[in-house]
Amino acid sequence: MKYLIFAFGLLLAVPTFAAASAEKAEAEHPEAKPYKKSAKATKNIDAALARAAVSDKRVLLVMGANWCHDSRGLAGWFEQPRFAAMLEAKYEIIYVDVGHRDRNIDIAQRFGIEEIKGTPTVLVLSPRGALLNPKSAPTWRNAASRDEDDIFTYFDQFTPEL
Repeated sequence: MKYLIFAFGLLLAVPTFAAASAEKAEAEHPEAKPYKKSAKATKNIDAALARAAVSDKRVLLVMGANWCHDSRGLAGWFEQPRFAAMLEAKYEIIYVDVGHRDRNIDIAQRFGIEEIKGTPTVLVLSPRGALLNPKSAPTWRNAASRDEDDIFTYFDQFTPEL
């Protein structure tokens, strides 16, 4: 979003702070833009839960936004071969766009997270939809600065149901 300023006889278009911040975040992580505003989030989650029940996997529900440095940073890690192999074996991954924490909040509430305190918020779900990480789900808002091995170990610890 831009606004216009009239200065010294010139009309200038200047980006708002929010627009400038979003553009900067997208420039920092051009490789990872998994959050789609137009996605049918509830339908996609229900389908992932159904697939997880058949494949004995967990559902990794990542609630974030493309403007968010940490949301995109975590998604970037997930694209790396080391992470991709582990995640594919253990999870059905769903990315849900939460905008500026004003979209799809009902989904977080469905799984016991009353509010999105920061992005990303990362829910690990059983195939039946039980939240397996209620205390750590909202703690990922520093994902881009976390240690690679710590991130890997965290997600690797959740084993599929027997």
